[in-house]
Amino acid sequence: MSEQKTIAIIGAGIVGVSTAIWLQRDGHKVILIDKAGPGEGTSYGNGGVLASCSVVPVTVPGLLKKAPGMLFDPMQPLFLKWGYLPKLLPWLTRYLKHANAEDADRIAAALTPIVGDSLNDHAALAQGTGAEKWIAPSDYMYVYDDRAHFESDAFGWRIRHKNGVKWQELEGQEFHDFDPIYGPQIGFAAKMAEHGHIKDPGRYIKDLAGHVKAQGGQIIGAEVQAILHESGRVTAVKAGGQQIECDAAVLTAGVWSGPLAKSLGISVPLETERGYHLELIEPSAMPRCPAMIASGKFVATPMEGRIRLAGIVEFGGLEAEPSPAAFDLLRKNAKATFPGLTWREESEWMGHRPAPADSIPVIGDVPGTDGAFMGFGHHHIGLTGGPKTGRLLAQMIAGRNPNMDVSAYAPARFAT
Repeated sequence: MSEQKTIAIIGAGIVGVSTAIWLQRDGHKVILIDKAGPGEGTSYGNGGVLASCSVVPVTVPGLLKKAPGMLFDPMQPLFLKWGYLPKLLPWLTRYLKHANAEDADRIAAALTPIVGDSLNDHAALAQGTGAEKWIAPSDYMYVYDDRAHFESDAFGWRIRHKNGVKWQELEGQEFHDFDPIYGPQIGFAAKMAEHGHIKDPGRYIKDLAGHVKAQGGQIIGAEVQAILHESGRVTAVKAGGQQIECDAAVLTAGVWSGPLAKSLGISVPLETERGYHLELIEPSAMPRCPAMIASGKFVATPMEGRIRLAGIVEFGGLEAEPSPAAFDLLRKNAKATFPGLTWREESEWMGHRPAPADSIPVIGDVPGTDGAFMGFGHHHIGLTGGPKTGRLLAQMIAGRNPNMDVSAYAPARFAT
């Protein structure tokens, strides 16, 4: 064990809570600080899938040509609040520069070590915490209308295959025998084993945070105003009017990390990709495993007493109200995908995925400020990659070299 330190962790989603648990296992004292409390943000509302196969970025070749048409088609899951466009443009310009085959390959190679063993990473994280009960090993499917529809997605499957993803193809009656919940228009699936899902993401994070507290960690409900440092070393975090002394600070606040990162000389081109979920509560049937429905680009995940439908990409900043049309589209897609399904009631949610312009999370130490670390920007795969990110951060804070190349994630790439 290295010398005991006191670590302040800013943000109590999956990355922050994972970091706290791994630091405690190393013998350190941890203080989790979050204005809303553990598991109240994106870590609550995500699709719940431990999606080890999700290494293909949104920025694939051809995106620039397809995106305008998607924006004007009410059946496509891309939304924009047009008044936000001038603010969005600098980020969007940098983001779209990566929509080419070479960058897609490079991004996938960087994401694979973070998410590629997610089910085992979650099992190791949750062991002995009481949160194990929420982890469900399962298959994960991408479902398509037919084989031609699947083959139109060949670029993404080439990247997955290159990064070690294996799948079984189910077609026609074989697919419907595997899971009869789907409508007749869906006739093909790529089914991947050794995935998993979380049966209640919000309660999972809260149980993990409860373990942190039971092990002597502090949980403070406050907004962080500043990370204080003197002579190039972190000394304290200023939060809710108090000064919390610490030996190191870890910034894991998702899309809200940007301003604090900038105060440390790291200017991340970071945007909120607003995501939506619609829950079908007490449904008459459940899908056999989580699935990405390719025609509507949404995920359907069986959860505790409900099916969660998660998807939609919307750009509109942090302040705008949710768009009713996004929930309507999820509802229409659900009825088309599961035509015989009924449910008792619905619940709606909108949250903020942290999207860096290069689609690679920011993980590591801050150059020039000893004791400052960052772990955010996981785009669509924060739940999937949270445990591995937390473990890497704990190793770095302890001064140990991770057994993988972490240079792709370095905050230094955005140093001002």
